[in-house]
Amino acid sequence: MQVFPKNFVWGAATASYQIEGAVHEDGRGESIWDRFSHTPGKVHNGDTGDVACDHYHRWRDDLELMKQLGLPAYRFSIAWPRILPNARILPNGRGQVNEKGLAFYDQLVDALLAANIQPYVTLYHWDLPQMLEDDGGWLNRDIVNAFVEYTQVVVKRLGDRVKQWSTHNEPFCTAFLGYRYGVHAPGLSDEVQSLQAAHHVLLSHGLATQAIRALQPDAQVGIVLNLWTVETLTDTSDDRAFADLQWQKDCGWYLDPVLRGQYPAQAWAAYEAKVPAIQPDDLKVIAQPLDYLGLNYYMRALYDGPRRAPKLLDAEYTEMDWEVHAPGLYRLLTKLQREYPAVPIYITENGAAFKDTVEDGAVHDPRRVNYLREHIVACRQAINDGVDLRGYFAWSLLDNFEWAHGYSKRFGLTYVDYATQQRIPKDSFEFYREVIKRNGLA
Repeated sequence: MQVFPKNFVWGAATASYQIEGAVHEDGRGESIWDRFSHTPGKVHNGDTGDVACDHYHRWRDDLELMKQLGLPAYRFSIAWPRILPNARILPNGRGQVNEKGLAFYDQLVDALLAANIQPYVTLYHWDLPQMLEDDGGWLNRDIVNAFVEYTQVVVKRLGDRVKQWSTHNEPFCTAFLGYRYGVHAPGLSDEVQSLQAAHHVLLSHGLATQAIRALQPDAQVGIVLNLWTVETLTDTSDDRAFADLQWQKDCGWYLDPVLRGQYPAQAWAAYEAKVPAIQPDDLKVIAQPLDYLGLNYYMRALYDGPRRAPKLLDAEYTEMDWEVHAPGLYRLLTKLQREYPAVPIYITENGAAFKDTVEDGAVHDPRRVNYLREHIVACRQAINDGVDLRGYFAWSLLDNFEWAHGYSKRFGLTYVDYATQQRIPKDSFEFYREVIKRNGLA
């Protein structure tokens, strides 16, 4: 039996655009993902989040699933366009607050607490109001004020009950997938713009952290980063230098400003003239003391020289073509503890997309069960070796809209029949329920 610490937090996670649907109801405005997914050729099979899991109407059923799972905690995000559907970047201001949007999250939070499930709220999980994008989006420095205003509206409404807040989910994806590689909304492809967007996201994190604490002094505030180890097939001095630089460009670019108040020196030098425009106090604002760091881990980054390594013959890969490599999570956790020792860590997402077997009303997913088991073992090992790891959130409670992959990839502990919206707990759901019940692995 591998038992976890007494107060270890077990949870599951979702995101608003991936599950809610109801994109035109109760005053919700258009988001950049509404626009992006309705643009031909951007999303697999022309899928959109218009309906998704219909969570907006079926949240009570999903709460019953959480209770069945025995969840102590549930991580979800707020849809900015539901709260401020007509928000504009200054001087236009935030626009009128949509009461119906706030009321939806009000009732969800109340119901979670009544079920003894702690809400962990993410303020931004990529569904930027399209009007803000029309004003320049994350490329316009004034968007940080819009984000602070949005934060204040939500915290004033929910902060008396919600104590766990994350400002942003995966700024890497917001900035680099959205502005450099063009595979996420808003679909731009410019490295200079991506680095500037990343800086504005981080600046908005710092100012929003201050705003949350000003309104709710007892709040626990963090940021969620997607991180991975950078490793090479061989171990020459050139390999090590490459891996160090790549880590700084991908992971340190977000960790260092937030936790050290500076951009990583080698990466800054390597970007040369592409570095973002920053103002004198920006890094001081970004580096607000955090109550925790949220870590989303799915795979390691493995290189053969300067290129991504081809698939290993003896390794397993998910439907996303991501290598299954739980030891990378252990190495990442110990690296973070070593290099950024002051901040507690939560695994805020960890999971895998595999093809499920549906038969006789049951859903079997043995590879997902094994994935979860291996990564939970890595968490326990890291705790044994001194890592201040406070919790683990499985991704995801439900199969859902997987961004540019549409509905072709399933990460859920619960199978969703999108034609009927029927929910069927998978074998991994039962496995995770036992983990939570035992506070560990048998």
